[in-house]
Amino acid sequence: MTLLEILAQEIDRHKCWTATRELTRNEYLKFGDTIDTNVYFVEKGSLRIFLIDNSEEHTIRFGYKNNFVAALDSFITSKPSDLSIQALKSTRLKVIGRKELMDLVEGSALLTKVWTEILENLIYSQMERERDLLITSPKERFLRVLARSPQLFQEIPHKYIASYLRMTPETLSRIQNS
Repeated sequence: MTLLEILAQEIDRHKCWTATRELTRNEYLKFGDTIDTNVYFVEKGSLRIFLIDNSEEHTIRFGYKNNFVAALDSFITSKPSDLSIQALKSTRLKVIGRKELMDLVEGSALLTKVWTEILENLIYSQMERERDLLITSPKERFLRVLARSPQLFQEIPHKYIASYLRMTPETLSRIQNS
């Protein structure tokens, strides 16, 4: 069982979900420059987390079935985040608020350990991504993401994967076909 599955199972067991949300394709869960301190568990569907700079969208993360998504900066600081979260297809989410999640985590040594490991893994993956964007070729970035997250290529439209990899959709297509 993965760390995320353990956390979701414990939230279920303690009945801490505060709501469920259904989103249609292209519907926004969160707009940029808003506060959202919730964490969402994706029961079905997929989402992208992105920001807009000079009218250009930059995809920074995805969420799909059995994963958690959040505007982590807003979750941590309770301040507005420039991140937007949008459903890429029909999506169903379970919702837990920051207070409910942190009360649950802090009340259990096991969940404190699980939460710490989840955050450590997230930090490490973010560092890998930054390194990839700075020093690897587009083909190497593609191959590394394919190895780490093969499900991504089944769940997410290629134009968003290209944005995530910081390349054009045409470059991604060329790399995939080579």
